[in-house]
Amino acid sequence: MKADINVTPLIDVLLVLLIIFILVAPVAPRSLGTSLLHAPNGGGARGPATLMLEVRAEEYALSTSPVLTLEDLDLRLRAAFETRPDRTLLVKAKGEIPYDRVVAALDVAEGAGAARIGLVEAGDSLERAGRSFRPEHP
Repeated sequence: MKADINVTPLIDVLLVLLIIFILVAPVAPRSLGTSLLHAPNGGGARGPATLMLEVRAEEYALSTSPVLTLEDLDLRLRAAFETRPDRTLLVKAKGEIPYDRVVAALDVAEGAGAARIGLVEAGDSLERAGRSFRPEHP
């Protein structure tokens, strides 16, 4: 006499779990908070230009003025965010930049009070990205 494992109860449990996942999956929230770039409107009053940080191999540049250290970057970002209602920062890495250098700049920006951080593609000019960046939800 050979003893076999009865798999019928196992299959029943798996089918019940499958039905539960099928019923729960459409109800589960699926969202990712993003801000979309919008084309600038023809007219109207604009707020201050969006802050732009350029990460370079030897330095950082905050809205075209060079900053040499992360401590200086932190001080300048804190001062800039104190006077702005919109705490958005656009970041562009120029050239072959080590990943940890960009991450360190992002950490400093978040610590300085940046509410939203956007990454700009290498081919985009910072001026064009700053003009067209209008968050969907303020």
